[in-house]
Amino acid sequence: MKIIVGNVKILREQSGAGVMECRNALVETDGDIEKAAQVLKERNLFKAEKKKQRATTQGLIDTYVHTGGRIGAMVELNCETDFVARTDEFKQLAHDLAMQVAAMSPQFISKEEMSAGVDITDQSVCLALQPFIKCTDMTIHDLINQTIAKLGENIKVGRFVRFEVGEA
Repeated sequence: MKIIVGNVKILREQSGAGVMECRNALVETDGDIEKAAQVLKERNLFKAEKKKQRATTQGLIDTYVHTGGRIGAMVELNCETDFVARTDEFKQLAHDLAMQVAAMSPQFISKEEMSAGVDITDQSVCLALQPFIKCTDMTIHDLINQTIAKLGENIKVGRFVRFEVGEA
C-alpha cells in the first residue's frame, strides 16, 4: 500500500512519534490516520510502562505564577539523566505541570498516594487523573506517558506545592 507523505506528517504532528513509526502505523492500519494514532498511543503506553521501574534521580524544578501574582505553583519533575532534563520537551512538560497545579489545585500526585477516606472517584484531587488543561482529551498521566515515549526515559512528578494569596 502506498502511504501519502502528508498523512505521515499529520500523524507525526499529532503524536510526536518518529517518521518511520508513523509510516509503519499507517501501513498497519491501511492509511487510516485515526486508527494509526490509536496504534501509536498503545505502543507509547507499552514503552512507558517498561520504563516505570527505572530510577529518576535527575530533573528540574519549574514554577508558574498566574497573571496578577495571586496564584503560583512549583513542581519537581524527575527523569533519569540530566541530558533529558535539559531538553525543551522536558522543560515544557514541567512548566505545563506547574500551570496545571496552579489551575486545578490537586492534593495528590497519583491515586496510589491518596490516603484512606479520600473519595477515589473524585479525579480532581489527583494530578495524574486530571484532564490536561491544554487538551482535555488526555489526562496528565497520558501526557507524562507520551513524553516518556518521546524522550525514552522514565519521568515522575517528585512533588508539587500550590500557593494562593490569603489561603492558609
